[in-house]
Amino acid sequence: MFVLPVRFERSPRLHAMLSEEAHAVGTRVVVQGKRGPEVATVRGEAAPPEPQGRYGAVLRAATPDDLGRWEALHASGEDLKWLLRARARQKNLPVKVVAVEFTLDESLVTVSYSADERIELSGLIGEVRAHTRARVNFAAVGPREQAQMIGTLGACGRENCSSTHLQDFAPVSIRMARDQQLPLNPEKLSGPCGRLLCCLQFEHTQYLDLLKDLPRKNARVCHEASGACGKVTKLHPLAGTVDVFTDQGVLTDVPATELRRLTEAEIKALPDGGRGGRPGKLARDR
Repeated sequence: MFVLPVRFERSPRLHAMLSEEAHAVGTRVVVQGKRGPEVATVRGEAAPPEPQGRYGAVLRAATPDDLGRWEALHASGEDLKWLLRARARQKNLPVKVVAVEFTLDESLVTVSYSADERIELSGLIGEVRAHTRARVNFAAVGPREQAQMIGTLGACGRENCSSTHLQDFAPVSIRMARDQQLPLNPEKLSGPCGRLLCCLQFEHTQYLDLLKDLPRKNARVCHEASGACGKVTKLHPLAGTVDVFTDQGVLTDVPATELRRLTEAEIKALPDGGRGGRPGKLARDR
């Protein structure tokens, strides 16, 4: 037996499936998924199974008949999706039908939808049953899952990460944007789904490593060469520099390696108690 990583069309997530054959990468196969038989694509090399692993099953390599039926069911699902969207508008239902997917044996049809509040879907269930004898399953999806299934373009101009390579939705917080010194503008920090950008987590650990070598914002520091002291107003982790507003009223960009952090005793001994001045509208001293 072999373990094959396969990918379904609806998401980039890889699923481990047991197979009697080591199918080549790119092979379309019929697998027994949680919903029933579906067509998937092999996306990795075969590996031996783990003793405690939990796997689905690859039933066979997809035949031309399997692929033809799968394409026909996909087309039927698309037609039914647009019909349900039209019926929802007619019934004034505050719901968006995201996708309609059949299993290969047409025993189950899954209607994925998004809604801001709990709604009654009995009217749409009748519409589905009028077009298929398959069991109907309505599945609510969140904003990120919706963007994953539909596919959108991100601010970088490329297809969103959730549709191309993300295996899981890791937690993203506004603290990540602060650590990366990004402007806290919701429009620039939000993805097409309206949630914080998933890519904020990609480089967060690297930024944390860089910040370890920089003084904290508002810390009192002194330049070792000139002896000028002041308060840190902004950090530049990638450049390894910080902005310092000196006690002489000058805003300057200084490498962190040239700064010495004042001790608590030195700060208390300062005339202003370490509060320092506030940056005014001064030209930056570069």
